[in-house]
Amino acid sequence: KISARRVDDAVTIEVKDTGEGIAADIQDRIFEPFFTTKEVGKGTGLGLYIVKQEIEKHKGSIGVTSKAGEGTTVTLQLPISLEMHSEESKAA
Repeated sequence: KISARRVDDAVTIEVKDTGEGIAADIQDRIFEPFFTTKEVGKGTGLGLYIVKQEIEKHKGSIGVTSKAGEGTTVTLQLPISLEMHSEESKAA
């Protein structure tokens, strides 16, 4: 399920699934560079790390909530106006 809504001067997008979920003991690590649950040689562990870096470049945020066996929700928040953070960076 995908939903989007405006919250103040940002848009919040949620993507929910009913898949396997993410084990509690690794949830805090999924955005770490080089973290992967794949076997050696099958993944670099950079995908979610790069996604988070790019979102933060645009003054946004990404978060994940998950329960093993019940699914995962990814929440992405981005400012609506690029001008907002362009003005902020000029003032800094």
